[in-house]
Amino acid sequence: MIEYQAYEHYSRDMIVLGIESSCDETGVAVYSTTQGLLSHELYSQAKTHAEYGGVVPELASRDHVRKLPALVRRALDSAGIDRRELAGVAYTQGPGLVGALLVGISYARALAETLDVPALGVHHLEGHLLAPMLSPEPPPFPFVALLVSGGHSQFIEVLGVGQYRLLGGTIDDATGEAFDKVAKLLDLPYPGGPHLAKLAESGDPKRFGFTRPMVDRPGVDLSFSGLKTQALVQAKAIAVDGAVRGQDAADLAASFEHTVAETLFIKCKRALQETGLKRLVLAGGVAANQTLRRRLADLDAELSYPPMAYCTDNGAMIAYAGAIRLAAGQQDSTGSRARPRWPLEELPRVG
Repeated sequence: MIEYQAYEHYSRDMIVLGIESSCDETGVAVYSTTQGLLSHELYSQAKTHAEYGGVVPELASRDHVRKLPALVRRALDSAGIDRRELAGVAYTQGPGLVGALLVGISYARALAETLDVPALGVHHLEGHLLAPMLSPEPPPFPFVALLVSGGHSQFIEVLGVGQYRLLGGTIDDATGEAFDKVAKLLDLPYPGGPHLAKLAESGDPKRFGFTRPMVDRPGVDLSFSGLKTQALVQAKAIAVDGAVRGQDAADLAASFEHTVAETLFIKCKRALQETGLKRLVLAGGVAANQTLRRRLADLDAELSYPPMAYCTDNGAMIAYAGAIRLAAGQQDSTGSRARPRWPLEELPRVG
């Protein structure tokens, strides 16, 4: 279990610096508990990893080391504050790549020690779950969250901050991971998900009748490895000189995307029925997918999304989640470490 130590409460306005470095994006933001988000800076390593077709952990860590100090300075300058005005520093403690996490942890805790303010490790997935709270009309609790990204696909009942119940999740590939792998079949650039979605706009979503995985089983667990295999078999069948091009590629992309959206629609409907809730929050990088958003709009439920800039990994969600917990009197205990794997249910409640 994560441990926290109480500290002397600050004045009502608490300004928190948030640092995200769990994978291949360096995010820094400044959040005020009374004024809201003051600044948000983000550096993507997509070009660095593109030639390898995926994230190289060592290169990711090095890029975080190079970019983080400058991003912190820019975030503070953009917010119009001096670092001595910070009341706390929040950082992503996990899950994520251990080397990348350690860069953010080391910097954040050193800065907090220098300023004599508390530091707090934030759960990456809690950051995504709370990112919709940064929207102009944040959703009230409780709600069902569909968290879909490159590394995670989960249905979570959210009753409040730190009150989470896992309803189901992927037993193999995450949704975003499946998008990236099918994009690679089509020789699309990294990161493949957004490029596949763009290609799908000119395709026929019903040309290839892919099977919607696990919809014939009860519950809301997900599996995309079989769908990915279906796409691979179909790609080989229509390839010319070893490649799928033109309209064939667009149709394959559209059919895959359509099947994913239909599958998630069915599972979201079940999750809402299981919990008896009428509010659904879509979070994570795949939350930016417009086909999925349009399909989920057909649900008999109130839908909420994070602002587009906060769907993917970012410092704003870490600053917000950290500010909520710091304001509640939580901070790191001695010996806090990177948590590359970290069950969400271990988090303590707030309020």
